[in-house]
Amino acid sequence: MTTTKTILSRILFFLYLVAIAFLCFMHLDKMPEVQRYIFGIRTDKVVHFLMFLPFPILMYLAYDHLTDKVWRAFLFAAVSFLLGAIVAAGTEYGQSLLPYRTMDLADFKADLLALAASGLIVLAIDIAHMKTRRNK
Repeated sequence: MTTTKTILSRILFFLYLVAIAFLCFMHLDKMPEVQRYIFGIRTDKVVHFLMFLPFPILMYLAYDHLTDKVWRAFLFAAVSFLLGAIVAAGTEYGQSLLPYRTMDLADFKADLLALAASGLIVLAIDIAHMKTRRNK
């Protein structure tokens, strides 16, 4: 049975994906000038990291209902990472097809770093929830 929480989580995940597409494919010539570096890291790399950080979290909220075993939590984390990587690669490739955007491997690396960091956090939380449920 699908709960209201699950439906809302899936809607939020879908809206998040729409926002990612909008941010990756919008025309940037109308954007205000921003500082080029944040803590010595190029601003656009920080933005890419922050854009993909929520992916595993939102995917976990929307679709994780089967992790009653640790191996399933690892499998979900791996699938979440792979799907996020496919979305990240797709956005970079899509940008290469646009005359006003470019594909950048460093952006893709920032996306993957965010997916890995967030995925590990979600994995740890999922395993902790399993242990809590077992102890009840």
